[in-house]
Amino acid sequence: MQQFEPFDGVIARTQAESQPSWPVPAHPGEDAPNVVVILLDDTGFSHFGCFGSDLATPNIDALAERGLRYSNFHVTPLCSPTRAALLTGRNHHTVGMRAISNFDSGYPHMRGHITNHATTMAEVLRDEGYATFAVGKWHLCAMENASAAGPYDQWPLQRGFDRYYGFLEGETDQFSPDLVYDNHQVEPSKTPAEGYHLSEDLVDHAITFIHDSVSIRPDRPFFTYLAFGAMHAPHQAPDEYLERWRGKFDEGWDVARERWFAQQKSLGLLPADTELAPRNPGVDAWDTLPENQRRLAARLQETFAAFLEHTDDQIGRLIDELDRLGRLDNTIVVLLSDNGASQEGGPFGVMHEMKYFNMIVETPDEAVERIDDIGGPHSHANYPWGWAQAGNTPFKWYKQNTHEGGVHVPLIVHWPSRISDAGGVRDQFHHVNDIVPTIYEVLGVEVPEVYRGYSQLPVTGTSMAYTFESPDAPTAKGAQYYEMFGHRAIIDDGWKAVTRHLGGTSFDDDVWELYHLETDRSECHDLAADEPERLAGLIERWWEEAEDQGVLPLDDRSIELFFTRYRDRSPHPESRHYEYFPPMSAMPAQVAPSMGGRGFDMTAVIDRPAGAGGVLFATGTENSGISFFVQDNLLVLDYNCFNDHTVLESEVSVPEGASEVTVQFRREGAGGRIRLLIDDLAVGECTTPLAMNIISSVGASVGLDRGSPVSPRYEAPFAFEGTLHKVVVDVTRKSSPSTAESAAREGMARQ
Repeated sequence: MQQFEPFDGVIARTQAESQPSWPVPAHPGEDAPNVVVILLDDTGFSHFGCFGSDLATPNIDALAERGLRYSNFHVTPLCSPTRAALLTGRNHHTVGMRAISNFDSGYPHMRGHITNHATTMAEVLRDEGYATFAVGKWHLCAMENASAAGPYDQWPLQRGFDRYYGFLEGETDQFSPDLVYDNHQVEPSKTPAEGYHLSEDLVDHAITFIHDSVSIRPDRPFFTYLAFGAMHAPHQAPDEYLERWRGKFDEGWDVARERWFAQQKSLGLLPADTELAPRNPGVDAWDTLPENQRRLAARLQETFAAFLEHTDDQIGRLIDELDRLGRLDNTIVVLLSDNGASQEGGPFGVMHEMKYFNMIVETPDEAVERIDDIGGPHSHANYPWGWAQAGNTPFKWYKQNTHEGGVHVPLIVHWPSRISDAGGVRDQFHHVNDIVPTIYEVLGVEVPEVYRGYSQLPVTGTSMAYTFESPDAPTAKGAQYYEMFGHRAIIDDGWKAVTRHLGGTSFDDDVWELYHLETDRSECHDLAADEPERLAGLIERWWEEAEDQGVLPLDDRSIELFFTRYRDRSPHPESRHYEYFPPMSAMPAQVAPSMGGRGFDMTAVIDRPAGAGGVLFATGTENSGISFFVQDNLLVLDYNCFNDHTVLESEVSVPEGASEVTVQFRREGAGGRIRLLIDDLAVGECTTPLAMNIISSVGASVGLDRGSPVSPRYEAPFAFEGTLHKVVVDVTRKSSPSTAESAAREGMARQ
């Protein structure tokens, strides 16, 4: 027969006449180092103690003391794009990840996943003989494909990882997360009351994966990609961590920024002439704030600090375990953030971050009424702009922006067997797409030109390996462009051209600024008027890079792209008609019916024994969501709008035996009208003052309520005790074209 597998032996008529041959499995060599990449979310340049702050990060600081800190390292301004560049060594537009993976804009630069023409580091290292593990946040597959129905082709196991444990979305509740184990959804092992926290769970699984591998195949090195949900909202931490930070930030962000800036200079992390950037627009002097605004802002920053300290302790557990296994010295540990500190808490901070995406301003006077909930399961908190800018010290602006506050982050590289300059600082300019070529160079790995039949895009990053032993070597990195929602920048030879774009306006009207980063790292002195020719040259170079790297067409849409795009051959058919047949796995938010911003009819076909109750359909969490259930023989709808509950009960009992129970929701102005029906007879009606446009990052469950309970009237999961044959949902078309989308665009553009 024709041989497709390589075979070096001899095949004759009998075994006695034949010569066997065994293929040699790929192996990178006996001295090949392990690789551990630790990625934090929404963490600014100054947040670690070793980068200037007073926050408690002793384990991260210890890595810096034994390794290298990079003081001029950059990423993209948003999470999915940075992850795509981090894992491929290419620019994010080039590989199809212009923005977050929650949408497909219809252009090659935004498909919601990494193109198969760009191998991930896991795919390359696995073929070299590495064991490969991903733990934590993925956010690199189209979210409409993140359910149990798949397709699975862009999940971690299909992009090079042998094992996976984490969450596929951009964020999740730290106490009641949506979890995926390998290729299937699972429930958390404990409840919040039993001490569950996601960060601990992630590190437990990272350690288990490593133990499984080195116990059975100690000869095989491993690549572990640990991407925490921290420090993205919701900021949540165990009580003992929250308590130890009480009162630590009452002095405010102005004093903290000044002190952190001074510490950065003393640590040698900034050029001598660097100035502290002025407060961003919308950030007022701390001493001028009303008392409740200061109380709320201080408590939110306390929670961030507690969350970071708790995360640092989990990193310490992993590092200690590598040391106990005798693997730490020959493990390359790379630790970084995916973008700068987040502006998504707004000017005051929020008890519930989803209010930001609904353009709801929660006043401090309202929020302080629940101040003791902040940081626990009963909040989805994010801090205000003032503390975000403090985290980005000494820079201005934030995540999403292409100024330094959005793209300039801490990087630590720890590799004792190779790096001799323990505690050293490296100031060469580099970018997140440089991590992959660095790893490939030190491992001696060749990038395949064709992988699984797909011709491969070239790796465009620049190796940083030269910096390990050469602290004063000139930067090897050439020009690097930036773009996010129309914000643009380019850095070349120490100069930066940058512009903030106002959504919905002409790109030709954008005002470009010019900075010499070699002496003005914090972008305080705009030289555009002084050097117009240099600025014009950089702008022209930006357009050249944009053309070459697939940045075009420029697209300033953002939140409006979250709104469901109905099309057949997708989870959201043109008919807007859904039928669900339990038992079912949980549905991610972007797979579930898009009830935010729209009216809907939901009918459950049930057979109910006497006294039976339970949830028929629920979406969201205890902090925001919708739950449709039977309780005490009555049909109930709880519309939980950020802990303001509109609860409607039927006026009559749900009959025993077979019936069809329905909830109808119709938009009316900013709010909505709710009706309950049993077998097509109206049995209750009310209004809700506000209808949510974006409900939650946590998805839906059919026949029960997974995670934290949407309604306080029951304890989760409160599974339906009768027979639930199916749930039918029909989503109505919007009566007004794009009011919510326009508001979202305008609000985002102002940031």
